[in-house]
Amino acid sequence: MKARALTIAGSDPGGGAGIQADLKTFAAFGVYGLSAVTSVTVQNTLGFRGALAVPPAVVAGQVDAGLSDIGADAVKTGMLVSAPVVRAVAGRLRAARVTKLVVDPVMRAKDGSPLLEPRAAAALTKELLPLALVVTPNAPEAERLTGLKVGNASGARRAARAIRALGPAFVLVKGGHLDGPVCEDLLFDGSSFSALRSPRADTGHTHGTGCTLSAAIAAGLALGLDVPAAVRRAKRYVTGAIRNAPCLGKGAGPLEHFWEGR
Repeated sequence: MKARALTIAGSDPGGGAGIQADLKTFAAFGVYGLSAVTSVTVQNTLGFRGALAVPPAVVAGQVDAGLSDIGADAVKTGMLVSAPVVRAVAGRLRAARVTKLVVDPVMRAKDGSPLLEPRAAAALTKELLPLALVVTPNAPEAERLTGLKVGNASGARRAARAIRALGPAFVLVKGGHLDGPVCEDLLFDGSSFSALRSPRADTGHTHGTGCTLSAAIAAGLALGLDVPAAVRRAKRYVTGAIRNAPCLGKGAGPLEHFWEGR
């Protein structure tokens, strides 16, 4: 049977982030993609302008519709908007006994606009993180989840330990927001750290990198890779997608999701 993955996230009309980026990533990996839309956003490469949230019951219904029919070998979550949506999604994933869950704790757009209501962070911590196989915060998200300062690798390690204590099996603290010529992501399994390094790309075309990375991890898991292998594969994929960015738009442009086939 063909590998399948479900994304539960917001819609990006520019196609660079959200469910559009996730579905492109699944397709690039040869994985059949399903989607449940949580928010219809108004944004482009120049910034975030607004959004219309999908009612929690409709989000839950989309999840049920996909999982009860086609099914999914892995699931990822992105923009979840509000505490009621977080609780609705967590409830459906628990009911479906989803084990390969990647949680991208999306909190802000690239321009700093909030994508998660303040009270939703607590719901995310309590309801969703304990279900996650992998959680993929960037430095600002790790700071918000833990209250710890994440300004360097040692700070990332402290935050990873604190987030791991909240329930996920693996924590990947991304290093894209940290300084230095090398981008270092840290994967923590509860006992040891693995560093994934790549040269930092001198580009502003990085819209949707977090969505794409978490979707790539989910795709790898759907294909049967274990977590460390799925994360390494996803890191290589995103690095190439950034380097081959098509330079579209007037601001922070999208990645090239199909660069491996060029």
